Amino acid sequence: MAKIAVIGAGSTYTPELIEGLVERAQALQIESVSLMDIDRPALDLLGGLAKRQLEKGGFKGEVELTEDLHRALDGAKVIFAQIRPGKMEGRIRDEKIPLKYGLLGQETTGAGGFMQALRTVPVIMDLVADMKRLSESDAWLINFSNPSGIIAEAVLNKTDANMVGLCNCAINMVKGIADAIGTREFDYEYVGLNHLSWITSVVKHGETENIVSNLAGKADTSMKNNPVAHIDPALFGAVPYIPSSYLNYYYSRSEQVKLCLEAEKCRGEICVEIEAKLREQYADPNLNIKPPELAQRGGSMYATAAVSAAESIILDKDEIHVVAAKNNGAVPFMDDSDAVEVLSRLGKDGITPLPVKVYNDYVVGLMRAVKAYEKLTVRAALEGDRDIALAALMAHPLVGDIAKALPLLNEMLEANKEYLPRFYG
Repeated sequence: MAKIAVIGAGSTYTPELIEGLVERAQALQIESVSLMDIDRPALDLLGGLAKRQLEKGGFKGEVELTEDLHRALDGAKVIFAQIRPGKMEGRIRDEKIPLKYGLLGQETTGAGGFMQALRTVPVIMDLVADMKRLSESDAWLINFSNPSGIIAEAVLNKTDANMVGLCNCAINMVKGIADAIGTREFDYEYVGLNHLSWITSVVKHGETENIVSNLAGKADTSMKNNPVAHIDPALFGAVPYIPSSYLNYYYSRSEQVKLCLEAEKCRGEICVEIEAKLREQYADPNLNIKPPELAQRGGSMYATAAVSAAESIILDKDEIHVVAAKNNGAVPFMDDSDAVEVLSRLGKDGITPLPVKVYNDYVVGLMRAVKAYEKLTVRAALEGDRDIALAALMAHPLVGDIAKALPLLNEMLEANKEYLPRFYG
């Protein structure tokens, strides 16, 4: 029998996760669910809906709401993390400050993602230390907190914790391909880092031809999290793969910055409005299902990715999922210790990334550059070192300009001072 802990349960995404747990509660032999958040009003609101969802689904176990992280982790078998230090106010700053310097502000990519990482990585590392001390010896952390890839880079290389880094990009990309070709009967190859990934091969069952170049630029793999910029079709001759929608920020940098500058509201402000409306619905004592409006928030199919990954590990189903994992030779041009996002086999023995065969030199160059940025960002977050932080921004392909990076770094650090004790003592 398993105890499940949800850290950051006051998130508006929680009904999505609970829906997935309801569907698999019996298979996972869930005995109890501990919902933890430091924001008590949010916890009570989302916890109330979660209880109603679980009750409707026939769950008979204990459901606990707590502000005590240690209590939530105690004896847990699976820990889902969906935290956001700095809350939405921090995200909005992350988006708006870089735009003052003509640089992209985005939750997980570029300077905005960098700042999110500085706030979040130390908190996750503390959580992992508590998990190792209090949870089951074979407990698994399934992280959905952003920036997911940088957090995976930190946890997988700085601890020996069992950890899965997850994102809903891949599962939505596969759905987009299935819609485009009219079937899910196909094999595919996936390579990248979190929010920097491509599907490089699509082969229908019973056939041998890789049809990915016919789909590049045509299959709808867009996400609600980011605006879609126009991409010249010529690019798909140079990089003939299906990109995650976050690659719009690399493929069309100037247009993306222009779109953000011209927008009446940044994405964070839009999300605040969406969340306010969702919370009004969540407060309805008769609501006991995930409302369809949650899809507007951008977390589509995240529960499917998260809970199915947990099920594959705990029940030793040996299924293949796209997750962030230590490379260990799967991507031949990356270091073995690098956290990469690839197709991986998940079972009781952990995560085994599958070898990647299809890629080109553009993919090689961009992945290596962004991985250098990620490694520097982890060091900066854990050491509180401004020089390393500046080096990280200079390494990022979307920043890389000292005249912008230095004042931007200083302003963003000062704006987030209360969340950065390693930088400010």
